[in-house]
Amino acid sequence: MFFCTRFGWVSLGAIVAVASLGCRGETEKPQPALPKVTVGHPVAKKLVDEDDYNGWLQATQTVEVRARVRGHIWKIHFTDGDIVKKDQLLFELDPRPFQAAVDEAEAQVKALDAQRVAADKDVIRYEALVKVSAAPAQELDKVRADALSYVARVAAKKQEIVKYKLDLEFSRITAPIAGRIGRALLTEGNLVNAGGSDPVLTTIVAVDPVYAYFSIDERSLQRYQKMPRAGTDGTQSVRHLKIPFRFGLDTDQGFPHEGVLDFADNKVDASTGTIEVRGVVANAKGLFVPGSRVRVRIPVGDAYESVLVPDTAVLSDQEKRYLLVLGKDNVVVRRDVALGKLLDDGQRVVLPAAGDEPIAPGDWLITLGLQRARIGYPVEPQDAQGQPIAKAS
Repeated sequence: MFFCTRFGWVSLGAIVAVASLGCRGETEKPQPALPKVTVGHPVAKKLVDEDDYNGWLQATQTVEVRARVRGHIWKIHFTDGDIVKKDQLLFELDPRPFQAAVDEAEAQVKALDAQRVAADKDVIRYEALVKVSAAPAQELDKVRADALSYVARVAAKKQEIVKYKLDLEFSRITAPIAGRIGRALLTEGNLVNAGGSDPVLTTIVAVDPVYAYFSIDERSLQRYQKMPRAGTDGTQSVRHLKIPFRFGLDTDQGFPHEGVLDFADNKVDASTGTIEVRGVVANAKGLFVPGSRVRVRIPVGDAYESVLVPDTAVLSDQEKRYLLVLGKDNVVVRRDVALGKLLDDGQRVVLPAAGDEPIAPGDWLITLGLQRARIGYPVEPQDAQGQPIAKAS
């Protein structure tokens, strides 16, 4: 049977075939794909509460090297910035004037000593003459006084030799401490003086150990002192408590270095309510330079169990914070939380909100694709490498 249409004559079979194809297309329409999200487990970890401060490094010893005698710089025996040892020779003044003074004084001692010997012989002769009344007693007293004066003059001149030898020794200027030396502020050929106006030749700072100084509030110091520690009752000084701390330089990630508090000032600054404390830091490799700024972290209290999640996974709804986790059949569920501290690696401590179920390490937490997840609807979970997870719940 044929029917006339606007396109011409069409058979009844063709019309039925087209109609059947239209019905089957409507019933087999594909379902939309579930949104993909990246999921992961919260991390259980033991943490210790810590306080952060800003501080600076300072050398345990700093010495200004000066000349103790007047003279011309003859030689310099170091390179600017060297690590020097204690008593290492640094500067050498022209030793010839000092050696000449020693030689002259020693010659004078010999001359005076010869005169002393002659005076002693005069004493012996006059003692014999006085016994036979050949000389008056007054002459004997005079020669005895002369002999004693030569003894005193010899002793005085020997003391001058000691002084001149010290001057000769001081012409060799050595390092009073071990440490890193600065640059030579005077070069060879310059005249240096000794006294109150004598110039600084160079400086030396001790390298190992170094001090870390920073200021903390009075309440924090009292809290640290009351923290229970082995062998203490909370009344000892900071030095005896040996409170550990960690610190980092401006270029460090986190707080990779360690030290121990060994001093707290004897008074609180009334204007700021803070007190200056100091820690000692080993510096055998010379990594830390005095004057550098540091970030200091002090542990407070004992370790406790905590649950960590990526801070980027935390969402907010007005005053509430919440996470999206997977429930039955991978349906998105909201879980309200209270926030703890943010760690350096971007992990956030989370606590259960009042009346809500706590987050557990076994939960599947949506970490990426949060904008595609809808509460109460299923999602297609995958791990951090993009591999699908058949059923997360």
